[in-house]
Amino acid sequence: MTRILRYFAVNDFGTVVNPMIVAGQLHGALRKATGQALMEEAATTKAATELPARSGLCRCRAPRTFHDEVGDHPSPAKTNPLGTKGCGEAGCAGSLVCIVNAVVDALSEYGVTQIEMPLTRNGSGVRSRTQRSKAA
Repeated sequence: MTRILRYFAVNDFGTVVNPMIVAGQLHGALRKATGQALMEEAATTKAATELPARSGLCRCRAPRTFHDEVGDHPSPAKTNPLGTKGCGEAGCAGSLVCIVNAVVDALSEYGVTQIEMPLTRNGSGVRSRTQRSKAA
């Protein structure tokens, strides 16, 4: 079972007009990305249409989530008078890669070099060095 102990993020959203909304966006996005990386599977057809019967959406419940620490390192945007930047995708975009790479790092002593999302319990997406060399 994968357990996230702590999660650190530093962001540059430029001038933050409403810190509470930005914090909510970021904390929610981190939870969403965690669910997507660790538990959710969205199967698609060749026509790229989603098959809801095979999709596995999870619910991150507050007591089961992790502690995150978020810092800001703002540099105002030069493209608008307020100096603001977007923040809606910030928590999701980098989190997926961070979570998967952390698990690969933790399993590297067992020869794991690559894992495909979602990181489910059956380990179907786990590839070791030997498996990757045989596939090549």
